[in-house]
Amino acid sequence: MKNILVIFGHPVNNTYADSLKNTYVSAAQKTGATVKELVLRELDFEINFREGYRGSQELEPDLKYAQELIGWADHLVFFYPNWWATYPALLKGFIDRTFLPGFAFKYRKNNPIPEKLLTGKTARLVVTMDAPPWYYYLHNFAPGHHAMRKGVLHFCGVKPVRISSIGPIRASSERKREKWVKLMEKIGANQK
Repeated sequence: MKNILVIFGHPVNNTYADSLKNTYVSAAQKTGATVKELVLRELDFEINFREGYRGSQELEPDLKYAQELIGWADHLVFFYPNWWATYPALLKGFIDRTFLPGFAFKYRKNNPIPEKLLTGKTARLVVTMDAPPWYYYLHNFAPGHHAMRKGVLHFCGVKPVRISSIGPIRASSERKREKWVKLMEKIGANQK
C-alpha cells in the first residue's frame, strides 16, 4: 500500500475543495493506504523567500515537518484553487520555501540540469476553478498546470503527475458537484 501525502493549498476554510479532499482521503484510507495531510493555511511559516537561494532563511518547524512528510510519501496529492490562472500565494510560498536545493533537487557542477532528488514519487493535482476547464486550456493555455507539473514536480523528479481540473464551480449544480465527489472517491480508491 502507498504512503500518500495530501497537501491542501486552499487559503480559505470550508470550501468545496475541502469536501473533495475529504472524499479522496476517506477513499484512499479504505484501501489500506496510509494518508497524511498538510493543510497549508494551518502551518506557521513565512511565505516570502526573502533572500532566495543566496540567503540562509531558516526553515520553520512546520516546513521541516513538511519536508519529512514529502520524503516519506510515495504519492503527493495537491488540492488548490485556480486563481489568476495559476495557484494561490500560500501554495507558491510553500513551494518556494520547501522544495529547496539539497532537498528536492541538487545543483551539479558544470551541468545546467540539476539532479532530481524526489524521483520515485508520483503526484495528482486537483484544481478547482470557476472557468470551464476547456476555457482554461484553450484560452489561457493552462499555465498553472504547466508550472506545477513541469516547473516544480517534474523538475524535482516526480512523475507521472496527473491533473483533475474541476469546474466551473461557481455555476455548478448540486448534481454536478456530486459527480465530482464521486470522481474523487474513484481516484482515491485507486490511490492515484
